[in-house]
Amino acid sequence: MVTPIELVIFDCDGVLVDSERIAVRVQVAVGAELGWPLTEAEVMDRFVGRSNASIGEQIATRLGSSRAVAWQARFEQLHRVAVDAELVPVDGIREALGAITLPTCVASSGSHEKMRHTLGHTGIYAHFEGRIFSAAEVAHGKPAPDLFLHAARRMGVEPSACIVVEDSKYGVQAARAAGMRSLGYSGGLTPAEWLEGPDTVVFDDMRKLPLLLSEA
Repeated sequence: MVTPIELVIFDCDGVLVDSERIAVRVQVAVGAELGWPLTEAEVMDRFVGRSNASIGEQIATRLGSSRAVAWQARFEQLHRVAVDAELVPVDGIREALGAITLPTCVASSGSHEKMRHTLGHTGIYAHFEGRIFSAAEVAHGKPAPDLFLHAARRMGVEPSACIVVEDSKYGVQAARAAGMRSLGYSGGLTPAEWLEGPDTVVFDDMRKLPLLLSEA
């Protein structure tokens, strides 16, 4: 028997706010500046859905730890400017959130500071305030299950009663590792085939989310 859903766990970037396009572009620019030329496809494959710590480890391995620190500082500087100028909510997410009656929370690879900025800029922060969890709170970021299990514990819900809304391959892998079902959003940058797999329904329109949750 399938356990009824008691909690919807949202990723942030690319699910609530349309920030992945900005982040990928900025990572490419910083890489060009600091000596690791990357294409957008390479940034998608290596970085999207990963924690700051995981990204930093990759950069340190390639360029050294001091360059990794400089990379993060430069990324944060350029990202903040671009967010303030360009960031909008993911298309259809406001309608979806307004129609969802299940308990919700956010569990993101981003820092709390970054989420306060992006969710605050788009007017979504208040919807989740007090129910926002960051990979900085756990030992291992996505694709490890730690963050989603942490969110479920804090919300008092068993993993089998949780469903995760994700847009990255590392995110859906983390949901599966946590024993949770997932809904993979392919309406952004991530190809649908990167999200497909066990216990995952792939969809491309956030306005469909309330119905998908009712059918889960």
